[in-house]
Amino acid sequence: MNSRQIPVARSDGIDRPVLAFGTDYPDGTLLSWHCHARAQLLYAAVGTMRVDTENGTWIVPPQQAVWIPAGHSHQVLMQRASTRSVYVDPPVAPRSGQFCEVLQVTPLLRQLLIEAVEASADYKAGERDGALFELLLHEIGRAAALPLHVPLPASPALLELCRRFLHAPDIRITADDWARGLAMSRRSLNRLFLRETGTTLLHWRQRACVLAALSRLADGTPVTVVALDQGYESPAAFTTMFKRILDRPPSAFMRHRV
Repeated sequence: MNSRQIPVARSDGIDRPVLAFGTDYPDGTLLSWHCHARAQLLYAAVGTMRVDTENGTWIVPPQQAVWIPAGHSHQVLMQRASTRSVYVDPPVAPRSGQFCEVLQVTPLLRQLLIEAVEASADYKAGERDGALFELLLHEIGRAAALPLHVPLPASPALLELCRRFLHAPDIRITADDWARGLAMSRRSLNRLFLRETGTTLLHWRQRACVLAALSRLADGTPVTVVALDQGYESPAAFTTMFKRILDRPPSAFMRHRV
């Protein structure tokens, strides 16, 4: 039996340190709050994913992956996503961070993920499938992290404003607007935001706009439409900000075939 045929819920009972699964999700599928005893690498072969935790939101573009530490509570919104998941026992986890990370998937790592899903679930060390999973762990460990997340504050009222903005980003919404909504001065708001997120509100809003744009760009929405919907005066202004945040133009994230 290969890994694709085994329900993910049964993975914790399988006596192998690494397992892989493949799943296709209808658009808009929400995997509500849960956690795993194993660490997870979740790869989007096509489509995009949004991963929420208590301390941040991560956007995963097509052909990239997110690393989720063991025991880390999260929810995932699937947007036309076809996924490959790798579950790793904590003692052999190749990454040691305490928070999620969006990882750049190299051509080698991508092929290993595809092969791992077809591998036998009862593989043996020293044999072909065992060697495949061993190499897969090495490649996960050396994958580069991408700056595709925004931190979230702990204060309930401020957190609610952040989540609203992520749902409908508009660069025209100012710090003064937020301050009025929280019945505090702009200066107090800026201090609170920096203390709870480690970044300024201005930078957070710009990054949130970029991350919210990724799923629409991957879905084929023109840059001009995304830019105007987010309140930018022109596509050029949006593109300039986008490149400053991600060091790549929006076209790099436009829909393409796997």
